[in-house]
Amino acid sequence: MRSLRFLVPSAGALIVFETAGRLQSFTAAGRELGMSQAAVSQAIRSLEAQLGVSLFRREHRKVVLTDAGRRFFADVTLGLSHIRKSAEELRSFATETHVTLAGSTAFASFWMMPKLQRIRNDLPDIELRLQSADRDLDLLTEGIPLGIRGGQPEDWPEYDCAFLAEEEIIAVAGTRYEEIAGLPNTPEELLSHRLIHLEEPYRDAIDWADWLASAGVQAPRPLRGLVINDYALVMQAAIEGQGIALGWNHLTEHMVGAGLLQRVTDHTLKTGKAFYVVWHKTRALSDPAKQVRDWLLERA
Repeated sequence: MRSLRFLVPSAGALIVFETAGRLQSFTAAGRELGMSQAAVSQAIRSLEAQLGVSLFRREHRKVVLTDAGRRFFADVTLGLSHIRKSAEELRSFATETHVTLAGSTAFASFWMMPKLQRIRNDLPDIELRLQSADRDLDLLTEGIPLGIRGGQPEDWPEYDCAFLAEEEIIAVAGTRYEEIAGLPNTPEELLSHRLIHLEEPYRDAIDWADWLASAGVQAPRPLRGLVINDYALVMQAAIEGQGIALGWNHLTEHMVGAGLLQRVTDHTLKTGKAFYVVWHKTRALSDPAKQVRDWLLERA
């Protein structure tokens, strides 16, 4: 196989060719590249001589790609686009000071928000940007370095990941609910209380029937109660005394510690799944992104 060095005069000739093919004009290509029309024409002639084919058909006031030129243009354009993307990413790694972290609204609201001042103190040179979504985002497509996902690593073979927290689910209620209706002592007694249900639109989530079954309680389906499709609103309703809700322990522990919520019964459902910091295997992390990832894991 002949070396690329002997097939084309230079990488610069490929850039000239791509520009001329895209603009269909040697003159316009020269303006874009800061070259004279004659220099563009000479570069194309040298490339054609090296390849042994005509790449352009010269017409009045324009040039048109030949069949061979069109095939070569498609491959050159694809190759240069990959090089350009990689170069832009490398440059951004060297200069970026912001890091975007994607996760659910619940994670952003209840895990990250209480820690924002601390991360600003610990990483003062990094600007953290939180991007919440109802579904798990494609980090590579969205250009996001880090995300938080719940489940099992084998579900995301294209991602590297690091353990953040186990999925542990308890029952929680606000003090106002205790004043209104009292609190149950056992999971069975929950059936006679007002329950708040999360109707998750995009992600699979444990519901009250699952939680009660894990405690050995057979619950009728459907269970009556207040139904809400946003976890932040579920927590707000619980704090306001609207009923008893399921609390993912890593999200609610600070609210329990602050007295906004209290645990109801001693039962905990451990699903065997966990929450992870994830990043795409094909996209190298910048130094600031690595610092944010490591900070998250230290605070887990």
